[in-house]
Amino acid sequence: MNKLCIFAGTVIFGIGGSVLASALGMDTFSLGAFLLSGVGSMVGVYVGWKVAQHFK
Repeated sequence: MNKLCIFAGTVIFGIGGSVLASALGMDTFSLGAFLLSGVGSMVGVYVGWKVAQHFK
């Protein structure tokens, strides 16, 4: 359950960071889009871990 929640959080928040970068006018393959996607993925790992701990 732990790995599944972390994986889902990483994917969802990573895509969210990419969409945010696109909404801010950044190109898909720009450094800013890459960084926002990475930050979103890191937030997703934390959120997924906390959700898994809640259901444990």
